[in-house]
Amino acid sequence: MELARKLDAGTFVVLAEIEPPKGADASAMVSAATKVKGAVDAFLVPEMSNAVMRMSSLSGAMLLQAKGMDAIMQVNCRDRNRLALQADLLGASACGVGGVMAVGGEDPSFGDHHEARPVYDIQLLELLAAIRGLQAGRDMAGVELSGKPQFLVGAAVNSGAPTHELDREVVEMGKKVEAGARFFVTPPVFDLNVLEAFRQRVRHYDVHLIPTVLLLKSLGMARYLQRHMANVSVPGALIQRLQKAPDKVRECTRIAAETMAALREARFSGALISTLGWEHKLPEILGGMGV
Repeated sequence: MELARKLDAGTFVVLAEIEPPKGADASAMVSAATKVKGAVDAFLVPEMSNAVMRMSSLSGAMLLQAKGMDAIMQVNCRDRNRLALQADLLGASACGVGGVMAVGGEDPSFGDHHEARPVYDIQLLELLAAIRGLQAGRDMAGVELSGKPQFLVGAAVNSGAPTHELDREVVEMGKKVEAGARFFVTPPVFDLNVLEAFRQRVRHYDVHLIPTVLLLKSLGMARYLQRHMANVSVPGALIQRLQKAPDKVRECTRIAAETMAALREARFSGALISTLGWEHKLPEILGGMGV
């Protein structure tokens, strides 16, 4: 996977989160990705974020790979048992998908199918271990595979955890590293000082830290994050900046572009742009950071 080579070479990589459609028409997703092809190193395709039913991450990733764009398939423990998870991973590899990000998955009560029963046949560390086993040539039952998949494997890390929980988060991150994770995606970042402090705490791990740059959509969204998201630090100066801005949507785009540029300047491994459905803003963000 080209993304893995760039990370190992120390090149700042740009990832973009792109949601699969809630339906069978993926043309808008493919079109949005195509418009920034070349400026984005890989697209992270979520697996039914917030337990809202959508086209699978596997299908979305395959569609992008077929168009010559590197994709990272998100795979979670919520919806499938160990048989289905391993089958999807083998299928993804056979179709050219070279990146996977393992997550637990939000409870179905957060989503739009409240009657759904979560699976959680295996937990996150077991999933990472299963991926490592497949890459070594054996499934979870110890049976030898005909052809080994090769993935760049990632996971999430809560870099903004409250102080009293941060030690535990660092320990959990270490377990994920041991299980095979090579890159870690953080929660949305607005205060680089907080993120830098976390980077220093985990500098002994030989992994790539990929902060999330969340595109704000309004002043109200920024205030909500500041008041209700304990793992996201939104500086008061940013709130004031948005209050004074005559065009708040444009200012939100500028903030995202500036944050991306700042992360590159600070020599992080890369950054993930999350637009929450506003993929049409990706060209403006990338242009603002000088891509």
